[in-house]
Amino acid sequence: MNYKIDNLQYCKWSREVFQINRDAGLDAVHVTVVYHEDYDEFLERINEWSNHFKENSDLIFLGNSYKDIEKAKVEKKTAIFFGFQNCSPIEDDIALIEKVHNHGCRFMQLTYNNQSLLATGCYEKNDSGVTNFGREAIKEMNRVGIVIDMSHSAEKSTFDAIEISEKPIAITHANPIFWHNAKRNKSEDLLKALAESNGMLGLSLYAHHLKDSTNCTLESFCEMTARTAEIMGVKNIGIGSDLCLNQPDNVVEWMRNGTWAKTKNFGEGSKTKAGFPQQPDWFIDARGFKNLEIGLKKVGFNDKDTNDILGNNWFNFYKGIN
Repeated sequence: MNYKIDNLQYCKWSREVFQINRDAGLDAVHVTVVYHEDYDEFLERINEWSNHFKENSDLIFLGNSYKDIEKAKVEKKTAIFFGFQNCSPIEDDIALIEKVHNHGCRFMQLTYNNQSLLATGCYEKNDSGVTNFGREAIKEMNRVGIVIDMSHSAEKSTFDAIEISEKPIAITHANPIFWHNAKRNKSEDLLKALAESNGMLGLSLYAHHLKDSTNCTLESFCEMTARTAEIMGVKNIGIGSDLCLNQPDNVVEWMRNGTWAKTKNFGEGSKTKAGFPQQPDWFIDARGFKNLEIGLKKVGFNDKDTNDILGNNWFNFYKGIN
C-alpha cells in the first residue's frame, strides 16, 4: 500500500482546500493549528476545526494515529493531524502538554524563529540550546506521544533535541543549506544526525526556502532531493510543503511578529516583501505531488523510493508516535 502525505500545511482552511488535497490523493496532512496562540486561543482553533470536520465529513476527519491514515486510504478521505509551530499553547505549564495531546496535537515545534521557554529559534544571534523547561517538555512529549519538531529552531538547540529525545524527532518543513542558504534551512551535519536518530526531514516547497525562490525548477528541487537522500538515506525524507493557500498577506506579518514586536519583521530574504511569495508553477498546490512523482523518477529514483518520499516514509514515522 502506498500513501501520500503532506506533513505541513498552513492554509486558509475551506472546503476548496480540502477538495484540492483530495484531488491530490493526500491520505494525511499535518496542519498548523497555532503559531502564537495561548492555551485558551488554541481551544478556539479546536472549535473551528470541529466545524470543519462536521461540514466536510465526506472529505476529512481528525487523525490520531497511523491507523487513521490507513482508514483515510480506504475511505478516500484525508486524515488531518494537528500540530503547533510554536510552544505558546503550553504557556509555562508542563501539564498542558498532555491536555493539548488529548485535543489532538501530534507535532509541536519547540520554537518559532525566536527564543522560547523551551529552546532557541533560528533567528536569534545566540543559540543557548534547549532550556531546563525544554528538557522536561521533551520528556513529557515523548511520554504522551507528541513529536518534537525543530523546523524553525537554531542548530545547537536542534542537536540538543535529537540527543535528549528518546523518540525520533522531525524537521517537518525545511531544506538543506547546501542547496539554498536560508536561516531556516539545515546543515549537512545536522541532517546526518537527524538520520542517525531515525528522524524525518520534510522537504519544503515554500518559495523562500527554495533555490531561485518562485523560479525554482522542478529539476533543481528533485536533484536536491537526490543529494539529500545520499546524505540522509531515502527512508528519512518526506514532503512538508508549507503550503499557505488563500492566506491574506497580512498573516505573514502576524506569523513573523506575533504580539511581541511593533516593528515589521518579515524574515530573512523577505524583509521588504510583506506578502506570501508565489509558488513555483509546478507546485501551485498539493496537486503538484504528481509533478514531484514525475520529477523524482526523472532524476533516478525508482518507483519504491519515489513512493516512500511522497508518503510511505511519513506513514512509517507515524507508527512510532503513539
